[in-house]
Amino acid sequence: MRLRNKPQMVEAVMFFADQKISKQMLYPEFEAVLDGVVNMPEFTDQQMHAVYVLINPRLLVRSLVFFYIDFDEKGAVDPSWNIPLRHLAERAGRGPDLGAGPIRLACRSQTSVPWHQMHLWDPDLSPKNNHLLMIRDAVKRNTLSLLFEETHEHFFATEQFTVAAEERWDSASQVAVDTQAADREKDQEQRKKAAQIIKQQRLRISTLEAQHEEQLAALRLQHQGALTAQQQRALELEKQLAQQESLNRQLKQQLSVQADNLENLRADLQARLRAFEQHEREAMDSLRQQFEHELQARIAVAVVDYKEQVAIRDVEVAYKAEQAAQLNNELLQLKQQLQEQAGQSGEQILERLSRSGVVFVACHPGVGHITIPLKDMTFYQQKQREYIAKKCAVSEEQYTRWLAHYENPVCSIQLDDHAQCGLPLARENKPSSFVDGVTDRCSKHKRF
Repeated sequence: MRLRNKPQMVEAVMFFADQKISKQMLYPEFEAVLDGVVNMPEFTDQQMHAVYVLINPRLLVRSLVFFYIDFDEKGAVDPSWNIPLRHLAERAGRGPDLGAGPIRLACRSQTSVPWHQMHLWDPDLSPKNNHLLMIRDAVKRNTLSLLFEETHEHFFATEQFTVAAEERWDSASQVAVDTQAADREKDQEQRKKAAQIIKQQRLRISTLEAQHEEQLAALRLQHQGALTAQQQRALELEKQLAQQESLNRQLKQQLSVQADNLENLRADLQARLRAFEQHEREAMDSLRQQFEHELQARIAVAVVDYKEQVAIRDVEVAYKAEQAAQLNNELLQLKQQLQEQAGQSGEQILERLSRSGVVFVACHPGVGHITIPLKDMTFYQQKQREYIAKKCAVSEEQYTRWLAHYENPVCSIQLDDHAQCGLPLARENKPSSFVDGVTDRCSKHKRF
């Protein structure tokens, strides 16, 4: 007696490229890819759209999980990738009917685990490129050569039907009752189909809303960046203008002082000339000669003193510059050694933790729980706020302002008496929806 393999539930993974299914594999093959046993050169250095599919013995879809997966330059999976596909499929919400009743669907807009939302994507439900129908048809084609149960419909020949006897014609009322029951069943079936269509349309609407929200966040970030650049340019111009005005005032003061000194010197010289004119020419000549000699002597002495001071200062400056260069070189060497020692020890510890299966998760306002890959850990430690701002799709400056508003949601306008308005406001929970001068101000001081 030969045993026959019985069909059972099968797990598979499908990859999408250019809005089409580019590759299919069974879940054990996908696990081999995750373990690094097999690489996929066709996905080198790409982030692929993939789908976890659970198939029943009749080649009908039961569960779907739409997720992202990253490949490096060698075609291997990113070692920090860790998404519990089976857990998400088991806890997923209800989706449309693909032939075997409502499926379990996990995607970006419908997931039971919020911190995995950023690693999921929404399927396209448009009539031209419906991803769900593509998956259903691909499973039906059975490219993976799965075992399945063959279903046969029973047909009856017309010779098998006989006319009831005349005495049984009175049971027509019972036939009408059965017909009404069949109509009710059809009505219920039509209602179920309508409910499934409505649910599918709601899922499509939520997907479109999520896409629109992402596009809106990108536009807001672009607008905020342009606005910030314009504001910085305006501040620079104002600063340059203030510096120029200050320089002009200083020059005017110097000119005024020089003019006063010149006028005083002129008056003094005129007084001396009048005095000299009163004396005899010989006395005036002698005084003039004496004055010139004294002036030349003083100038010579002053020039010698100044030259000696300048020479001393030049030697001191050269010596200090040499000492500063030596100290800077020593400081750079010490910093480099310290960074190499700290970086080597820290990276070794993090690599050991990553190989042990440890996942680095952090919680921050505005983004919630995030998984930090090992390659981003150094950037996260050095520039934590900038890293979190990128995760929120906003600039670091906007995230800083939003964080101040989030921690203390009051009107931040400064009044004339150097006091803050302080009127309580509704807290804005999304950094991308925060607008400086609008969200953090009351209706009285809001900047339009």
